[in-house]
Amino acid sequence: MELVFNIIKGVMIGIANVIPGVSGGTMAVSFGIYDRLINSISGFTKHVKESLALLSPVLLGCVLGIAGFTYAIEYLLENHTFVTCMTFVGLILGGLPALYRAMNEKKAAGSGKMGAGAILAFLLAFAVSAGLPLLKTGGDTLAVLPVNGSTMAILFVLGIVASATMVIPGVSGSMMLMILGYYYGIINTITSFLDGLRAMDLAALKDGFLLLAPFGIGVLLGIVLIARLISFLFERYGVQTYGAILGLVLASPFAIFYNTGLFGELSSLSVWAVLLGIMLMIGGAVVTNFVGEK
Repeated sequence: MELVFNIIKGVMIGIANVIPGVSGGTMAVSFGIYDRLINSISGFTKHVKESLALLSPVLLGCVLGIAGFTYAIEYLLENHTFVTCMTFVGLILGGLPALYRAMNEKKAAGSGKMGAGAILAFLLAFAVSAGLPLLKTGGDTLAVLPVNGSTMAILFVLGIVASATMVIPGVSGSMMLMILGYYYGIINTITSFLDGLRAMDLAALKDGFLLLAPFGIGVLLGIVLIARLISFLFERYGVQTYGAILGLVLASPFAIFYNTGLFGELSSLSVWAVLLGIMLMIGGAVVTNFVGEK
């Protein structure tokens, strides 16, 4: 049963990574597996069997979530923006109790203390997570990515940058790609590759592979690099690190609403839409608590 729940957690983390403003790392924190994932990645060579037991189902779920939700994301955010965002706000905020308990565990274990350092880490992280969406000033540089060497090199670097931010709770890798102007290009590349796979279009599969392979390699490299750093911070400065994560998580709803343009639409929402959004937010929080305990 744990295998099934880990796949479900991976699906939700994968979906979160597709939505600009939603952090896959935040979802992992909310589901109570963030530190286990980080330790499994950073200590993979030392504990291969144990690491694979956790990483394999979560990674499978991530792939399923990304592949399945890539088609739905534009439709949901365009036609049901408020209720979609409220659902993810609930999924994120529902993990706050678990995050607070984890911070207290680090404090009890002597990994840092609740003081000025933790408060400063919280404030800085909150400012970064809330301020990052404000950097977005325009649309994507390219909606369709050309298949050439320079694009492949850029995608490799983008994979490292995006994955590093995906791993950090509260910082959205998709939002970073949107700021850099490549979000829709990568989304279109993924959907074109999946369409080519369904139709067995070898030309589309080749182009998609040439673009997605360097991006995927960059993602894996970035995850390994940042996981080692975060693992070190958990060990030496656990309370301060969780303080920063708490700041990133609490700022995430603002990032979601701002990045999807919801602040300008709130006054035009119907009462039924607001009620449905609140119900889905509560439901998302309940799901987070239920899955996170499994």
